[in-house]
Amino acid sequence: MDTFVLVHSPSVGPSTWTPVAEILRSRGRAAVVPSLVDVTAGPGPYWPRVVAEVAASTPTGPLAIVAHSNAGLFVPLIVEALRYQVSSALFVDAALPPRKTGTVRAAEPEFLEFLTGLADDSGMLPRWTDWWPEEDVAALLPDERQRRTIVTEQPRLPLDYYTREIPVPSRWDHVRGAYLWFGEAYAVLAKEAGERGWPVTRIPGDHLHQVIDPESVADWLISAAR
Repeated sequence: MDTFVLVHSPSVGPSTWTPVAEILRSRGRAAVVPSLVDVTAGPGPYWPRVVAEVAASTPTGPLAIVAHSNAGLFVPLIVEALRYQVSSALFVDAALPPRKTGTVRAAEPEFLEFLTGLADDSGMLPRWTDWWPEEDVAALLPDERQRRTIVTEQPRLPLDYYTREIPVPSRWDHVRGAYLWFGEAYAVLAKEAGERGWPVTRIPGDHLHQVIDPESVADWLISAAR
């Protein structure tokens, strides 16, 4: 039976996966949530620290790597580091790495312009939830206690987290893939996942819907990992 390795975006923190991990464990499934909140504490590149933290938190396989948001871009490197142990790569409202060998960045050029306007003089960004109006964050995370936990644990990322190149090793997608999407912002990526021949499912919701409806997301993970 696979261990679910729930990888959060470095923009937020492990509490964005904690509710799903708890549901999985209550159903007799093994689940780990590596913490990536310190991966940008030193100079870049940052991807080696992401991979090292995931590998250090992960038991011996078989493993289902589950990535949310821009954590999806690190999946090829995680699959390579944990070779022969990973049975599936499951993307949840996540960035989709290219299939070909090369590099990718965490922000598209048009979004980078927005981020550049948020950075302070030292090149540091506000916390992710501070990018948006307070009422939008409250709608995204309606439970006040839950929202406080998620907001508090967020790191401030350097702008160059979004500009540095992340390697994409060859043949990373030899493992089984599946894609779950919540909101319209990920519709194009969900379509691309389908074109790769992966199963694609939608559970309508906002970008952190796994926090709001962990039961449904856990159901999908268990089904997708079979």
